[in-house]
Amino acid sequence: MKRRNVIKGLSLLPFAGGALGSVIPSSLAIAAAGAKRDVFTELGLRTFINAAGTYTSMTASLMPEEVMDAINSSAKEFVMLDEVQDKAGAKIAEMCHAEAAMVSAGCWSAMVLGMAGVLTGKDPKKIAQLPHLENTGMKSEVTIQKSHMNGYEHSLTNTGVTLVPVETNQEAEKAINEKTAMMWFLNREAPAGKIQHDEWLAIAKKHGLPTMIDLAADVPPVENLWKYNDMGFDLVCISGGKAICGPQSAGILMGKKELIAAARLNGPPSGGNIGRGMKVNKEEIIGMYVALDSYIKRDHAKEWKTWEDRIEVINNAVKNISGVTTEIIVPPVANHSPSLMIAWDNGKIKLTKESLAEKLRNGKPSIETICWEKDNSIRVTVFMLKSRQEKTVAARIREELLLASA
Repeated sequence: MKRRNVIKGLSLLPFAGGALGSVIPSSLAIAAAGAKRDVFTELGLRTFINAAGTYTSMTASLMPEEVMDAINSSAKEFVMLDEVQDKAGAKIAEMCHAEAAMVSAGCWSAMVLGMAGVLTGKDPKKIAQLPHLENTGMKSEVTIQKSHMNGYEHSLTNTGVTLVPVETNQEAEKAINEKTAMMWFLNREAPAGKIQHDEWLAIAKKHGLPTMIDLAADVPPVENLWKYNDMGFDLVCISGGKAICGPQSAGILMGKKELIAAARLNGPPSGGNIGRGMKVNKEEIIGMYVALDSYIKRDHAKEWKTWEDRIEVINNAVKNISGVTTEIIVPPVANHSPSLMIAWDNGKIKLTKESLAEKLRNGKPSIETICWEKDNSIRVTVFMLKSRQEKTVAARIREELLLASA
């Protein structure tokens, strides 16, 4: 297709030119802001429009102004770190219907420290012995569903435990013995498992075992922040830097008071323990508290409508291109927000998913999408977009699809 035809096609999107121009600062604007140090430019770093999602490799989410204000203001005074955890943890626990809570160095750290607390309790001798469990009197096994083993369970093995995979209720019952320390549940994989939340909890309760659930990226919906505490899980772990938009390196461990107290003894600022390196500074703790408070108070119905409107802009820009099909997808659990699958007939549009992703990545502005799922398709999420960026994304994807049309 000739470029003039592409440009003609793009004229259907009156926003395209303005949107593209608005994200590329002029030399005059750069000069005007010259007093501010631009570290990204100084280091030669590529910034991009995030139409992929809250992936750690893409630095997850952006913190809102009120969170940055809290982080910056808290950096100007000294306080006792344990006291910050005490006070912020109490507020977080109240918001999430838990007995107690702490801010951790991400969801992974929450799982390591929570597991450690289950094993050691408040015994300083046991705390000092992790991850060496042999001949310590500590339990050493964790029951887990096979379908929940996708890599994140390795956080638990940091403490020295052995994972015992099961598939059915009967297998879970049979696997439990005097060495069993805990039963672990990965919420993201609940649809794939044969044992659901209530059954898992019933088995654990029957045998007097604590339970932990990994929520990681499982908000929205906002109700998930307290749903699993209310359901009866003893420990709940969640990432702070995804949809909640707190510090990316922060997470939350919440649950039973005694288990949270034990988890904290296995981490900083105490030494001689397995979690000393999982440090969370006062700025992150306070930033996480403010981010959570802000997220819970958000108008979630309005936010969802904004996401739907952004999807519609992108969908309308590409759905009528010959050979293109689109589908709106809402993941059932993790990253539960509207996204758009854009697929094409390779006989009509000469692109691979990798080549389209590369063209978007190398364009001006740079755009990241999900390009590792189905052949001849990309998926676009919108919940990490800034205002009006959906118009830029729509224009660029349309442009590349039209240029590749036979």
